[in-house]
Amino acid sequence: MAGLKGMGGGMGGNMNQMLKQAQKLQEDMARAQEELQTKTVDASSGGGMVQVVVSGKMELVELKIKPEAVDPEDVEMLEDLVKAALNEGLRKAQEMANNEMGKLTGGLKIPGLF
Repeated sequence: MAGLKGMGGGMGGNMNQMLKQAQKLQEDMARAQEELQTKTVDASSGGGMVQVVVSGKMELVELKIKPEAVDPEDVEMLEDLVKAALNEGLRKAQEMANNEMGKLTGGLKIPGLF
């Protein structure tokens, strides 16, 4: 009986250590998510005719359109340029978020995280 009790105590110590590690990971991830909110990525389309800045929160922070990109006869082209730049910016922001979180999780994919 004494041997079984000793085994249980050892498992309890491991469990406490695992809980501490999980709590630290959670704290580190929360801090990384906060930092991501302040980071941004740049993207453009049409050879720089349309430029965007997207935050780590996946929000459009800035949009710049060069005057020569505005053609009243071809609004569809401008719409396509804005869409292309924004999609590229969102892709880059998602990649940045995945890289930052991947540093903490060692590449482990955790559902619900970015």
